[in-house]
Amino acid sequence: MRTRLLRKPLTWVAVAVVGAGTAFGLSWFQPWKLVTDTEVHERLTAIESAQPAPSPSGAPATTPTPAGPTLVSRGEFVSHEHDTSGTARIVRGADGRFRLELVGLATSNGPDLHVWLTDQPVRTGPSGWNVFDDGRRVRLGPLKGNRGDQAYEVPAGTDLTGLTSVSIWCERFAVSFGAAPLTPAG
Repeated sequence: MRTRLLRKPLTWVAVAVVGAGTAFGLSWFQPWKLVTDTEVHERLTAIESAQPAPSPSGAPATTPTPAGPTLVSRGEFVSHEHDTSGTARIVRGADGRFRLELVGLATSNGPDLHVWLTDQPVRTGPSGWNVFDDGRRVRLGPLKGNRGDQAYEVPAGTDLTGLTSVSIWCERFAVSFGAAPLTPAG
């Protein structure tokens, strides 16, 4: 019976369709990423904090502008589609350029993950999973790793006004793995 079945063209068509479907499904979903991690340990910026200068006899204290890198904004990640934790911060370098740094990031690995600065508010729960592609966003590049410390240059000329959140965005499935609201430092 088995040898007769293998001689029929319809059997070979079915085998080809199942094989092609399996190959497509594996390449699209990349299920092995659910059980693998990519760790990144990039050097992050040492941030200077501006300390108020002592004031002479009752005059208000002045805060000098630090000469080195400064913290512009920061926020803690909240989980969306996948458990996500860590800190996002925007740092202005001594040269005036901005970069986003992800400190202690821990999330799931997945296909087609990218780091976005967005103007959307961070919401908890499923209502926040799909909002980050609705408004203004700046793509900073593919996620370098789902664990560890990493930095992304903000393109020169980017207007950071109104970009109030960071999302780890899965472009393939249009969903946020996790996001952090950016609160101005001060």
